[in-house]
Amino acid sequence: MITLEKNGVYLKNGQIVESGRGLPAPEEARKGTMAYSILSAHNKGDDKKLRIKFDALMSHDITYVGIIQTARASGLTEFPLPYAMTNCHNSLCAVGGTINEDDHIFGLSAAKKYGGIYVPVNQAVIHQYAREAMVKCGSMILGSDSHTRYGALGTMGVGEGGPELVKQLLNNTYDVNMPEVVLVWVEGEVPHGVGPHDVAISLCKAVFANGFVNNKVLEFVGPGIKNLSVDFRNGIDVMTTETTCLSSIWVTDDKVKEYYAKHGKAADFKELKPADTAYYDSMIKIDLSTQECMIALPFHPSNAFTIKEVQKNAKVMAQAFMDKGYKVVSGGTDNHCMLIDLRTKFPELTGKKAENTLVKADITINKNMVPFDSRSPFQTSGIRVGTPAITTRGLKEEDMKVIVDMIDRILSNIDDENVIAEVKKEVNTMMNPRPMFAW
Repeated sequence: MITLEKNGVYLKNGQIVESGRGLPAPEEARKGTMAYSILSAHNKGDDKKLRIKFDALMSHDITYVGIIQTARASGLTEFPLPYAMTNCHNSLCAVGGTINEDDHIFGLSAAKKYGGIYVPVNQAVIHQYAREAMVKCGSMILGSDSHTRYGALGTMGVGEGGPELVKQLLNNTYDVNMPEVVLVWVEGEVPHGVGPHDVAISLCKAVFANGFVNNKVLEFVGPGIKNLSVDFRNGIDVMTTETTCLSSIWVTDDKVKEYYAKHGKAADFKELKPADTAYYDSMIKIDLSTQECMIALPFHPSNAFTIKEVQKNAKVMAQAFMDKGYKVVSGGTDNHCMLIDLRTKFPELTGKKAENTLVKADITINKNMVPFDSRSPFQTSGIRVGTPAITTRGLKEEDMKVIVDMIDRILSNIDDENVIAEVKKEVNTMMNPRPMFAW
């Protein structure tokens, strides 16, 4: 469960306390956050208008050519800080290993000329390389990719467009107002089967639409962190980009220390934690023990639902089909979809015709082969029906029976245009008040 507290809170000796006697003013106690300490150490401006100089830069092969060419046209003679030119997973998914051969040649020549770090094709992708080779506790990295997040390893990562990296290459600063800092209090232990993206998706759902953390820094603290592996923490952290926060930072512990040592970077580890007293502008509480498995659907991770919601709808729908005489191949469903063998009720009806006719009524399903199918894959004797899309539109268990009734009426009157038109009208009456996800 995730709860939001919009008012400011204090952390005193590692415990959340309400404001009261003996506590410094918020403006003074803000300096006790990890975020304030790291930002101040990299600031060339004042406490309100920050002018940040980063410790290192990261780019992948979709962006670094334009960045370097722009900097070179502006007088670049050498990289003034470590700059790693790596690979994007999107380009590495291409047939043959990469779609950017010329860019890689450019990156290698730029590294030799200006002193950067060139990461060859298929050696590493941008963020994994950063986590293994570039992070340092208390440092800051600027990357030309939105998911530049290394907070779980004690490094504040910021993802920006190429021009901000150009400015750093030209010895200029990253200019931003001092951000608010949000305490992310983590407690409990995740149930078996729950993964980091389940937590991250729940976090996005809680804070995205309302702008709760927009351009703020998330500071992860609390007793639940010790129960998470470093990879689990990284999995949550990388998705904080989708909340619209500026950056993130986590407390570091022995697990992080071990991670640094395994990667030959023991000297770059140091313990990070808030000061004895720290003030936060707002708070998010994450109880890991109540976290459920999640599913996120188009068009953003905040468009999220528990998998249980999807499963409940699917179970009811499968039973409704069986109650009307359809054969559900598995005798029901334990997941989000079901496979229906039409031959039991409509021996002459193909999956292809069922699909095409239902589409005319604005009902989308797929033709599908069934066990021991006597028809070709282009015709099929079955259909596949699922519940994720309709669940995200807000439909509940009671609506599943209505949908099955609509489908049955179409299939029972497969060539009756009047029935098709009637059902189409009912479909749109049901769904028009439930628009596709938008923000």
